[in-house]
Amino acid sequence: MSQDSYYEPRERRSGPPPSHGEREYGGSPRSRGGENDSPRRPRKKKRRSAGRTAALVLLYVVAVIGISILLACIGWMAAEDVLALNKPEKSITFTVAVDEEFDSVTDRLQEEGMIEYKFLFKLFAEITHKKDAIIPGSYTLNTDMDYRALLAGMSANSANRSEVTVTIPEGYNIDQIFALLEEKGVCTAEKLRKAAAEHDYAFSFLQDIPLGDYHRLEGYLMPSTYDFYVNHDPIFAINKLLVHFDSQVKDDFRAKVADSDYTLREILTIASLIERETTGSDRTDISAVIHNRLKNPDAGTQGYLQIDATLVYINGGKEPTAADREIDSPYNTYLYKGLPPTPIANPGMESIVAAMNPSDSKDFYYALGDDNTHHFFRTYDQLQKFIASQDRYKG
Repeated sequence: MSQDSYYEPRERRSGPPPSHGEREYGGSPRSRGGENDSPRRPRKKKRRSAGRTAALVLLYVVAVIGISILLACIGWMAAEDVLALNKPEKSITFTVAVDEEFDSVTDRLQEEGMIEYKFLFKLFAEITHKKDAIIPGSYTLNTDMDYRALLAGMSANSANRSEVTVTIPEGYNIDQIFALLEEKGVCTAEKLRKAAAEHDYAFSFLQDIPLGDYHRLEGYLMPSTYDFYVNHDPIFAINKLLVHFDSQVKDDFRAKVADSDYTLREILTIASLIERETTGSDRTDISAVIHNRLKNPDAGTQGYLQIDATLVYINGGKEPTAADREIDSPYNTYLYKGLPPTPIANPGMESIVAAMNPSDSKDFYYALGDDNTHHFFRTYDQLQKFIASQDRYKG
């Protein structure tokens, strides 16, 4: 056989592949189970893949439903707290201290059972811009109040602020007034003294009085009956008293004072002496004695007022003694001539009016009799005879 006709099987294999259905390897039955013909196996894989997908979908649905239920429960619980639903009944007096932080207020609201979720309450306050509306004071709160009501209930215009009515008697000095306000729960005396000394109140009658000493307001805290908030801001509490003074001591009265020989503060000082000395119906007569001594420094009294009430002011409120007359103080009217430097008490309007309108009496002396009324005299001898006749001065 020649080389050209030599049969080479590799060359035949390099030809085009048999068409679909053409039997390889001579049409042997093996071709049905060969590598290129396996229809059943892919179908099994598709079934397993579909099952897994269905399981994942079901799991996802269950998870979504579960999370939705959980979120719904959380949302409902949050809504109950925000809207004050299903809370046990409870009412409290809640006090916000001066300079107390909002976080501290929130903590105590939770401790008192007014709220459940501090974070939610803080978020609500931030969103509604009510965080800074809370002011110091005492408030009546209860579990029927939702978040908005709680925040509004601790604000300046709250109708839930606890109030107390305080009657300030005529003739109380500033320390007695501050002690009374502290006793009634309005504010501590310490804070009131600080506010009186340091705050520049916007009243014309105070403009010439320097800051620094709380006694600067002595005489201007008008006695009356007031309604204060419990735990009231000390500046606002004092301002309430000053506003009342401003409303009572009217412009026409101040104009008369301006035309007199005295300043308003001096008139208040005379009024405070009257208030501390009067037995009730003798204000204008006591006023006359004071004016007579002030205007006649060459008379027998030589310009000394010699009023025991000034000794009480400097000895701590005790009954004055002969030894107290030697206390070296500008308030001692036995040692220092003229008026004391400031009022010694806070007079009422009757005494203020009497200070400007003394009676026509020419008396220079007065003394309390056994009948608990004052008796008035022009001369020192008349005074001494009267004192000798009264049992209260014996022994």
